[in-house]
Amino acid sequence: MSILIKGGTIVTADLSYRSDVYCAEGKIQAIGENLDVPAGCEVVDAGDLLVMPGGIDPHTHMQLPFMGTVASEDFFTGTSAGAAGGTTSIIDFVIPSPQQPIMEAYHQWMEWAEKSATDYSFHVAITWWDESVYKDMGTLVHEHGINSFKHFMAYKNAIMCEDETLVNSFSRCLELGAMPTVHAENGDLVFHLQKKILERGITGPEGHPLSRPPEVEGEAANRAIRIAQALNVPLYCVHVSCEESLQAITRARNEGQRVYGEVLAGHLEIDESVYQHEDWDYAAGHVMSPPFRSKKHQDALWKGLQSGNLQTTATDHCCFCADQKAMGKDNFSMIPNGTAGIEDRMSVLWDSGVTSGKLTPNEFVGVTSTNAAKIFNIYPRKGSISVGADADIVLWDPNGTRTISAKTHHQNIDFNIFEGRTVKGIAVHTLSQGKLVWTNGELRTVRGAGKNIKRPAYGSTFDAMQKSTVLNEPQAVNRTK
Repeated sequence: MSILIKGGTIVTADLSYRSDVYCAEGKIQAIGENLDVPAGCEVVDAGDLLVMPGGIDPHTHMQLPFMGTVASEDFFTGTSAGAAGGTTSIIDFVIPSPQQPIMEAYHQWMEWAEKSATDYSFHVAITWWDESVYKDMGTLVHEHGINSFKHFMAYKNAIMCEDETLVNSFSRCLELGAMPTVHAENGDLVFHLQKKILERGITGPEGHPLSRPPEVEGEAANRAIRIAQALNVPLYCVHVSCEESLQAITRARNEGQRVYGEVLAGHLEIDESVYQHEDWDYAAGHVMSPPFRSKKHQDALWKGLQSGNLQTTATDHCCFCADQKAMGKDNFSMIPNGTAGIEDRMSVLWDSGVTSGKLTPNEFVGVTSTNAAKIFNIYPRKGSISVGADADIVLWDPNGTRTISAKTHHQNIDFNIFEGRTVKGIAVHTLSQGKLVWTNGELRTVRGAGKNIKRPAYGSTFDAMQKSTVLNEPQAVNRTK
């Protein structure tokens, strides 16, 4: 099957220009005008559309077992919803239970992901530590194309990493050429605040942000960054939600440290007033961690994205329906944490970012696709419109509009945090592996069509860091009595 995308304006993270794009065998085969294409090639008229790399969501949780239930979105429905919004690749998370062999967990997630409609990859969480974990991290990097490991600094008595585990795992990442990532919240402090707030009789969703104030995130982000600095390893901070953690990232980057920051579309657009809503289901529908913050933090996050101190945008797509959220009806700390967004991320960011003038179209491509591909070492296979790249492409109408609603979205959840919002900027056609999976409002996804994308270990940068660490080691001083 081959497709010629004709007449559109190609927009990459670097430049914009008019050209045709010919796709065959899952790859971009040619870019130019008056291309010689075979008879029977399907032609898609790009007209006034923008031709951009398909979105990469570097933070999703499909069918995640969590907090006593399982996320309602599976890998097929989730990747299909992503395609409807212009996202063609996800990086999900393997999260072993404490003491569970991490290879066992990895194989379980791989089995679940076989139904994916578009391409997928994985970060693997380190939830405990011993020599078997050390060994399995090497196996994952060398044999399975995993080059990033997640560390939850939150969720005490469950999957939280103590500092000793962070040190051990970060050090192993440096040895392997893998990227450590962190969910930065001080789990001990959250646990303490949850108890105090419940003792005061606050049991509803309004207690959730009170138990996870910005200081909780800022402290953990700074601690993780300082640990990474001492070990001379890069670090990626997921779902940065507040000014305090952004300041820690900015300080580190200004000092030359390799620290990367991710921001969620929801944290850029939704404020903490949602937790005060009189409808318990509505308020609980917004419970996620870190929680939504005040306008002050949203303004800071936008500036972080504009300045380049935050490089990627994601969703933390983790769906729990109303009956699942009701598990915490009498105790906010028991409300399953998670919201949806994979279908809406790109439209919301175009509407708020590009239409408002905060971002250029090229910067939009960077923060929704290319930067993630570069950081996680799959560029230019992903995140680019170039000959030889995977034909993961979105044809974007910058003036098209749609109204977001749980009644019409393709996400497998009965709630939408952007409910009722009309956005400007929509995906008209989405190609995955050179095939139309979303076209003019119709999903054409195929169960199991997605491929597992292996991400090679990092090379020269990590080698240089290891050499730097060795060179900077203090030398013993010979002393005489």
